[in-house]
Amino acid sequence: MTLHDEDRALLDTAAMQRVGGALGSHPAGLYEDARGRRWYVKTVESPDHARNEWLAAQLYALAGAPTLHYHRCRAPDQVATAWQPLQRSRLSQFSEAERVQARHWLGVHAWLANWDAAGFEGDNQGVAADGTVLTLDVGGALRYRAQGDPKGAAFGTRVEELDRLRQEPDNPHARRLFGPMDAAALRAAIMVVTALPAAMVRACVLRHGGSPGLAQRLLDRQADMARRIAG
Repeated sequence: MTLHDEDRALLDTAAMQRVGGALGSHPAGLYEDARGRRWYVKTVESPDHARNEWLAAQLYALAGAPTLHYHRCRAPDQVATAWQPLQRSRLSQFSEAERVQARHWLGVHAWLANWDAAGFEGDNQGVAADGTVLTLDVGGALRYRAQGDPKGAAFGTRVEELDRLRQEPDNPHARRLFGPMDAAALRAAIMVVTALPAAMVRACVLRHGGSPGLAQRLLDRQADMARRIAG
């Protein structure tokens, strides 16, 4: 059981009260269940998109990278996270210490090809009430872009994101966040991923709806990251 799979009962938004609207580009809303718990629920492009995001959340958890608490929904094209008040919800509000904390997870973002790690408006990183820096949405990881388009061959076995997230002019918030990382910080971020046992990666992918081919691609990407720091 992962940190994101503690309660296996499926959320049924049809039985909940909608108490707030969408915060991002997907159709979404804030819902309250009969126990008074609040959930932010997105309706994504297909059940496969929902499975992709669920799996991404489990892989973030496997690597120890903090995200919001994901939960499965009864509707197969919905994705839910437990509502969590934040101290800060924009990178522009972060202290330098919080930026350093966020940079530690660059390797995980790169491994999972999360091009949207920083967010289009610097709004995909937040700070929880206890000071933990969180990735707020992992829908841009693995096989789909944040807006839902398939990545295709752009999600290959080479982890070009280690450079792109630090240097790409078209991703300015990521570049401002990750660009200042020195060689030691970059190496430490990569080692978060390379330390994961292959058997655990494969088991996580297969347990949470991924294919053997996807598991192998992630292991190939992990090996590519290991070569990066071996040279």
